[in-house]
Amino acid sequence: MANMINIPETCQPASIILKPKREKSLLNRHPWVFSGAIARTDGQPRPGDTVDVLTADGRWLTRGAYSPQSQIRVRAWSFDQAQAIDTGFFDKRLQRALDLRRQLLADTDTNANRLVAGESDGLPGLIVDRYDCWVVCQFLSAGTERWKSIIVECLDHLVPNLIGIYERSDVDIRKKEGLVPATGRLSGAEPPDQVDIRENGCRYRVDVKGGHKTGFYLDQRDNRACVAVYAKGADMLNAFAYTGGFAVAALRAGAAHVVNIDSSASALDLARTHVALNGLDSARVDHVIGDVFSLLRRYRADDRSFDVIVLDPPKFVNAKSDLMRASRGYKDINRLAFELLRPGGTLFTFSCSGLMGRDLFQKIVADAALDAGRHALILHWLNQSPDHPTALNFPEGSYLKGLVCRVV
Repeated sequence: MANMINIPETCQPASIILKPKREKSLLNRHPWVFSGAIARTDGQPRPGDTVDVLTADGRWLTRGAYSPQSQIRVRAWSFDQAQAIDTGFFDKRLQRALDLRRQLLADTDTNANRLVAGESDGLPGLIVDRYDCWVVCQFLSAGTERWKSIIVECLDHLVPNLIGIYERSDVDIRKKEGLVPATGRLSGAEPPDQVDIRENGCRYRVDVKGGHKTGFYLDQRDNRACVAVYAKGADMLNAFAYTGGFAVAALRAGAAHVVNIDSSASALDLARTHVALNGLDSARVDHVIGDVFSLLRRYRADDRSFDVIVLDPPKFVNAKSDLMRASRGYKDINRLAFELLRPGGTLFTFSCSGLMGRDLFQKIVADAALDAGRHALILHWLNQSPDHPTALNFPEGSYLKGLVCRVV
């Protein structure tokens, strides 16, 4: 079990005093305080300590977690001055998040979902995903790291039928918080190397210890169901396939044939397992290891074409300085996809880069269609599944965007 920190539940918070006229975002209940907005710190808070944030003239604004090494110096826990940050606070916030997911997934054949989505659930820096009877957590901020033991104790008694809690805090963002990567069992049993899950009737096998994110792209659940609507009888290309989630949904819906492309041989091995796990005909799917950009150029040279193409690339934008380069990459891959679509074909194209705005993404896809000489209609805008909600005061929580385009 990972080392835990015992948290004193009563102490006088230090104070963070803002520069004049720097309180607007907090008055709008945005949960972040950047270092450049701070005039001084009264007291000596440690990483993860609870601090009060005050205006330049001493008015109380919020109570949050202090992170001295991050540009996001404070992440707000509460905008209620009477709210103590203690075990009861985390218990109530977690219960509220779990109640929402229980309602969202009622009457569905699904046993894997996001339980806590960080800032949007009022728990900045905390990601909690459920895979059947196991819970996987990411502690991404100094505040959640400091309260880790309490959070785990709360999850232990709040999540029904729980066998174990596992940590996957092996992401680069922890470095910005002055934290080292951390993985391992936090409570209960060690999860198996692969956990079987169900999603809208599809069966998948998830590597919670080493897979992308916490093991599976849970945020694409509703979008996999949307692909299935257009897949019946289709010849489909699934680019950046990972473990073939879109392919399974399409094949179960009656797709004639699917090509999965990914650069990871191990991911495609699991995609093959998923075909067998769902009782699907392996002759209806090809698994191709390679670079998507290069392979699509080869398909274009070979005059191959498809009825449905899914583009779900990895995150292209990690910083604002990456935006121009990333835009070129998105345009290139979408232009190739438009060139490979048959008349009447459908493109599902996604960006999981939070810094890629919706308007810019639509413009890039439109320019790609123009360069490909194709006229296309937008049929749907797609988002992350609703168990990954976006708080109105935290638009940064809306990171996944997708377009469904029909070539006419």
